[in-house]
Amino acid sequence: MTLRLYDTLSREKREFKPLRKDRVTLYVCGPTVYDYAHIGNARPAVVFDVLHRLLRREYGAEHVIYARNVTDVDDKINAKAAKEGVPIGEITARYEAAYLADMAALNVLPPTVAPHVTDHMEAITRQIGALVERGAAYAAEGHVLFDVGAYPAYGALSKRSLDDMIAGARVEVAPYKRNAHDFVLWKPSKPGEPEWPSPWGPGRPGWHIECSAMIEEVLGPFPIDIHGGGIDLVFPHHENEIAQGVCAHGHDGPEAYARYWMHNGFLTIEADKMSKSVGNVLLLHDLVKTVPGEVVRWALLSAHYRQPLDWTQSLLDQSRKSLDRLYGVIQRSGHIAARWLHAEESEWRDPTQPLLDDINTPATFARLRAYADELEALMNKQGDAAQAAAADAKARLLQLASLLGVLQQDPDAWFEGGADEDLKARVEALLEQRTAARAAKDWPEADRIRAELDALGVVVMDGPQGATWRMKGAG
Repeated sequence: MTLRLYDTLSREKREFKPLRKDRVTLYVCGPTVYDYAHIGNARPAVVFDVLHRLLRREYGAEHVIYARNVTDVDDKINAKAAKEGVPIGEITARYEAAYLADMAALNVLPPTVAPHVTDHMEAITRQIGALVERGAAYAAEGHVLFDVGAYPAYGALSKRSLDDMIAGARVEVAPYKRNAHDFVLWKPSKPGEPEWPSPWGPGRPGWHIECSAMIEEVLGPFPIDIHGGGIDLVFPHHENEIAQGVCAHGHDGPEAYARYWMHNGFLTIEADKMSKSVGNVLLLHDLVKTVPGEVVRWALLSAHYRQPLDWTQSLLDQSRKSLDRLYGVIQRSGHIAARWLHAEESEWRDPTQPLLDDINTPATFARLRAYADELEALMNKQGDAAQAAAADAKARLLQLASLLGVLQQDPDAWFEGGADEDLKARVEALLEQRTAARAAKDWPEADRIRAELDALGVVVMDGPQGATWRMKGAG
């Protein structure tokens, strides 16, 4: 089965064929680093991390170039820096470090390259200059604006008619704009704000041109293979990116900019849109202090990436139970050595099928559970054939999990949740005493020991192979 991806531009699943198999390019809009990321920001990072892992598996890690940008020039960054009386670099360094730590907690692999806007001002002004030279942009009152009328295909990605957009416009139009929907490529900085030199005067770039210029600089030439991001970026950000990238080089259609467009769906909190005014913004930085990162990751992948995802405590609880079950099987199969399967083996091709079908993570989770059941049924059977089958089942489970970025911990460490050596020894001793009490049918003593374990923050899980344990809040 070949990889098929849903393309937002064509509104259909298409077989993925990179321009070059030895250089597969992926760009995803990354964070604006002025505050801690919220849980909605984590969804595209995790979704496209799965795609990144899959592309590396399909084409080889050395042949995949994944760029996730960092926006370190922004009005909100300027406002926070002014409020704290520090340079913008201090704000952006602080929150980029926090973002990367949070992503690491979710098992998100680092991108191949993470271009920063402030490092690519020359590329940005160069692309703006090309647009002006080709008549697709114009300077006015210290600004440079993109002339939407210069690009007839504007609206192709979002399926919006330019005439309808103009007719429905209710925003106040700046007097220096030729058209209501013309957008800023370069603008003068306000007093006290950071600024950079340009042929049109000192200032800073608009949001949309930053990505177009960085894509050309680090992944170019156009078109790249895949461009991704949240569904909220389709319009105007990605629509404007296409217009800039295409017109800067005199091309016609949007296919000249990116060959496949992928967008993840919205995330809500208890069925409500996240909003500071409502007070339901859930910061990832706070969440991963109390919930294991793999639980958060599992929850984010529990729905198909293109579908809406409602974030609830029930979702987290179910995600934790799913991972506990899988880690439990791995723990109980510690005596089974997985036989690592090569990519070309048919046994390995089969379990990747749900992921190859437009990154179908819910179906892939079902596959994980099926392999865990198979391993559980085989692990204690006697004979070479049964042990070989168990080794293969464990390999399928672990290799498929690695593409999803889950089951990445040692199972004992997962259940122990960071307990120190003294606590581990005490828990193990109490479990032995409880086992002895249960064998003697001394139920009051067994209950007393379980209560003592509960007071220590230990959850006891009785199973066919005996009792296992985990710390409350771990695993």
